[in-house]
Amino acid sequence: MSLSSRSRPSRPSRHAAALALLVLSAVAARAETRVLVLDPAASRVSFTLPASGHTVEGKLALKSGRITFDPATGEASGEIAVDLASARTGNKQRDQKMHEEVLETAAHPVAVFRVEKVRGAVAPSGPSRVTLDGTLTLHGADHKLSLPTKVDVQNGLVKAETRFPVPYVEWGLKDPSVMFLRVDKVVTVTVDAEGRLEASSTTASP
Repeated sequence: MSLSSRSRPSRPSRHAAALALLVLSAVAARAETRVLVLDPAASRVSFTLPASGHTVEGKLALKSGRITFDPATGEASGEIAVDLASARTGNKQRDQKMHEEVLETAAHPVAVFRVEKVRGAVAPSGPSRVTLDGTLTLHGADHKLSLPTKVDVQNGLVKAETRFPVPYVEWGLKDPSVMFLRVDKVVTVTVDAEGRLEASSTTASP
């Protein structure tokens, strides 16, 4: 056997090297996943509803939020939960009607947005604009939503803002309008969230 033939890697060796490369690539891909953990105490959820002669403004509490995503593919999992039972507008009678007749929070106390994909790149530092695709579970029904979101990352701390319409009457909730008071059939929800961006070795699942 010549020296040149002895120095050439055998076919099994080449296969082993290729397999090792694939494993290393998979490990690297896992290391690139990120986890955004929201801080409910530092986050705010508000809503506005145009009505005859004025606009109703209200607030809710963020219950929890955790999103795992792969920056390379955009695949994501996790959810953001809002405490509907905490909704307040500053008018006791109106709030009672909202909870008992519209939101029916005794039966549906939480709204949950399950994230399935992040479209756009989240910069490691500074501002970014992305879209969160997912499903909102509200009042016992699922609705597909795409949320345009502004993100700002500073030293691992994240501020995110999204504003989106909810056609609640179209989605099956009661219209609270009465004879002399008409309200819009679409409520605008704004989420101002704060949290921390962390690395994760767990791949995002769809």
